[in-house]
Amino acid sequence: MTPTCNRPLALTMGDPAGIGLDISLDAWINRHAWQVPPFLFLGDPAVLSDRARLLGHDVPIRETGCDQASAAFKDSLPVLPIPCAAGVMAGQPDPANANAITGAIETAVRLTMEGETSAVVTNPIAKSVLYDAGFQFPGHTEFLADIGERATGMQLLPVMMLAGPKLMAVPVTIHIPLKDVPEQLTSDLIYRTCAITVADLKARFGLPSPRVAVAGLNPHAGEGGALGLEDDAIIRPVIERLKSEGVDISGPLPADTMFHDRARATYDVAVCMYHDQALIPAKALGFDDSVNVTLGLPFIRTSPDHGTAFSLAGKGIARADSLLAALRMARQLADNAERDAD
Repeated sequence: MTPTCNRPLALTMGDPAGIGLDISLDAWINRHAWQVPPFLFLGDPAVLSDRARLLGHDVPIRETGCDQASAAFKDSLPVLPIPCAAGVMAGQPDPANANAITGAIETAVRLTMEGETSAVVTNPIAKSVLYDAGFQFPGHTEFLADIGERATGMQLLPVMMLAGPKLMAVPVTIHIPLKDVPEQLTSDLIYRTCAITVADLKARFGLPSPRVAVAGLNPHAGEGGALGLEDDAIIRPVIERLKSEGVDISGPLPADTMFHDRARATYDVAVCMYHDQALIPAKALGFDDSVNVTLGLPFIRTSPDHGTAFSLAGKGIARADSLLAALRMARQLADNAERDAD
């Protein structure tokens, strides 16, 4: 499909000691063969050059702004400079570079919300490294929501979706201990998560009537209360409410029978009650090519579905498949938004 949006994607560097630099370089080197949409890399150009040399790549890097990035992308890797405070060694993260890591994310969001770039694509960060520097958020998703809230003055509920070629899955609760899930799981949270998922699948993914399958919390979806009361008391009323509002939704369903081939053919997205209930099947069905998409934000954001992989950084063995999928999906969502705005 021919792109309709000419603005570049904003690609953050992630943790510069991880594989984000490696796979970004691979994406640009193979831009023609892989049909990579133009992106503007937000990070330290000197660190990126050093990583290219370490990997044996001859990559021309051009410091530029948004307006020249798409044209420059044909012959050079366009970079908006965000300097690291400390030297970077592949595989050795340093909390001294936390401000550059978060600064790249904040800049990418600002540029996208101002219309200078078309979407945000984030390379992986290591939260433990950022925590050492005072980072206050449970993860990337929550940080992005905070940036959006500060920019708009609106309260946002970020919804994480893992999107792969065989499954789209949404966890209602995300980065909390499993023992806390029953307490945090409310009808209001489930309703808002489902409503945001349906709205974004309509607005950004081009699905006019998304089919939603909702997993139960307990084994066998509670088995009529014998294995837990939450499914009937908390989840089922939400499904009935959404059905009354015209949403094509089913559940609560036993999670152990939701993800085989025949079951997946009956829905477009699975809404699950906790992190691993959604991410285990999503990663099992598409480990290399699934994309982390954040719904419910006032900008488009995608990310590779993997971590920093410090042990692989600088060795030339990291795979760029998931980043490639994230870049392509971000461009497709931006194109959809552009068409809808016309």
